[in-house]
Amino acid sequence: MKTFTELYSEVVSASLSALQTGERYNPSSLSDFNPHHLECLLEPHKFAPVMAVEGCPCTEQQKQICEASCLFDAVVRDGDGNLSVVPEKCTGCAACLDTCKLQHLVERKEVVPVLDMLVKPNPPVYALVAPAFVGQFGPNVTPGKLRSVCKRLGFAGMIEVSLFADILTLKEALEFDRYIQQDGDFLLTSCCCPVWIAMIRRIYQSLIPHIPPSVSPMVACGRAVKALYTGAKTVFIGPCLAKKAEAREPDIADAIDYVLNFHEARDIFGALIPDIEAFGEDSRDHSSRAGRIYARSGGVSEAVQLTLERLRPDKSVPVESWHVSGIPACKALLEDLKRGKIPANFLEGMGCVGGCVGGPRTLISKEEGKDQVDGYGAKSTSMTPVDNPSVLKLLELLGFDSVESLLEHDALFTRNFPVVDQIGR
Repeated sequence: MKTFTELYSEVVSASLSALQTGERYNPSSLSDFNPHHLECLLEPHKFAPVMAVEGCPCTEQQKQICEASCLFDAVVRDGDGNLSVVPEKCTGCAACLDTCKLQHLVERKEVVPVLDMLVKPNPPVYALVAPAFVGQFGPNVTPGKLRSVCKRLGFAGMIEVSLFADILTLKEALEFDRYIQQDGDFLLTSCCCPVWIAMIRRIYQSLIPHIPPSVSPMVACGRAVKALYTGAKTVFIGPCLAKKAEAREPDIADAIDYVLNFHEARDIFGALIPDIEAFGEDSRDHSSRAGRIYARSGGVSEAVQLTLERLRPDKSVPVESWHVSGIPACKALLEDLKRGKIPANFLEGMGCVGGCVGGPRTLISKEEGKDQVDGYGAKSTSMTPVDNPSVLKLLELLGFDSVESLLEHDALFTRNFPVVDQIGR
């Protein structure tokens, strides 16, 4: 019988062939497969970001190691003693994937339904690419070439989520100005990292009031696209597994239809368009340097600090930032805060070492990713969103009459974090 990985390769290949002929994929010709595996591929929304696809023949010791690897207690035993994943608890942090030696725990794959949407993309389907995308698909694959490739595949367009990182930077700078008035006040960012936010919401709930009430740039982008283009579908493409969990959280599930990581995107590009570098340029320059550097550790802090200086140059309490990356460092910082040890007034955490450029499904090293992101940021014609005419134009289109109106409660960019079940750690 085919393994899950073998079935995935066969089904994706057939789906790509169907896309080229303008037909939706039909699995009727498949043989020698586990029906559960096929259901995982065709209807991924039914499953957690990480799934158990095989029994667990490991030793008791190894099972305990896998269970303990999950900070969020999502890896448990089923009635047969095999490991399984609780969908409601899984954040997609990927720690268990790194621990499972037999690869019986696998990430959720969303390629097949995305390809089905692209067969006859009506309503239109938009690709939303994470700020970490630069350089991931080859050193000579520019943003303009990648946009051309997306359109060739059937996407109506490719939108850089960094433009919405610009908008969230403005919002968080204004939130800082509103909430930070004296020594001892502090805010916890980054809204862009679902693992960091999950740690606070599930383990360190006393710190929830210090999270600015903002959605992530991914959610902001998805909601804006759907507001501007009636019926549009959205596909986020990034380095992260945790975004697959974030996209299904009930209070923000309206924004993103599917999430592909860079590996999944490569599976599509590599099969259909092997020579991306040969494509023409379809260039845009909509985001500022501030939005583009969100992809690496310290980028959010730097963006907000520079933006606040432009918005409120006379503020008596300036941004004093502190940033950490990687789950152990994030946990250590949150433990310090719980004990009253506050190192700064603007605290940034990212679950992956190095930030999003160190995500579990990147295609280049985090060092190269950081260099690519910083280089792309330096090419922007705007340093901050305050200087970015594209931001002001977009806000007007979305019904915001001023930058300050971002502080008002709205259905696009505001999130009041609901309480979830606390983990007793």
